[in-house]
Amino acid sequence: MTRLTHLDGQGRAHMVDVTEKPASSRRAVASGHVRCKPSTLAMVRDGRAPKGAVVTVAEIAGIMAAKRTHELVPLCHPLALSKVAVTVEIDDALPGFRIEADVRVTGQTGVEMEALTAVSVAALTLYDMLKAVDREMVVEAIRLEKKNGGKSGDWAAGTTAS
Repeated sequence: MTRLTHLDGQGRAHMVDVTEKPASSRRAVASGHVRCKPSTLAMVRDGRAPKGAVVTVAEIAGIMAAKRTHELVPLCHPLALSKVAVTVEIDDALPGFRIEADVRVTGQTGVEMEALTAVSVAALTLYDMLKAVDREMVVEAIRLEKKNGGKSGDWAAGTTAS
């Protein structure tokens, strides 16, 4: 079994020491989606959502969440992110919204958690802003799609690399 990096020799949780790691360019992309009723999607597309610009607010919420990940996930390092882009797209085939977050940093640790947090909060924001018209929405399939940089190198979902 691989040793857990967030536990010390006595089994106590701690933030991993990255002091000696060289800074490098790192990127993570995460995705997820929110399923909803076709009528909910039509309402958003037509600009009739009771709470306004649902997609724009969800994208901004995701960006804000990425920047605060270290405050939400106990052992994450605070990072000076160089890019956070969150995109919410209407998808009639779901029906619902597809969400993607692309996060970058030049630093000593990766940004996977920031990308995942951005997608999660964007999805929750969509739910919050639309729950008055559709309480049956489902947030699902939040996952890391790919990461680049760092000691472990590049990885993409569906590959055999770990």
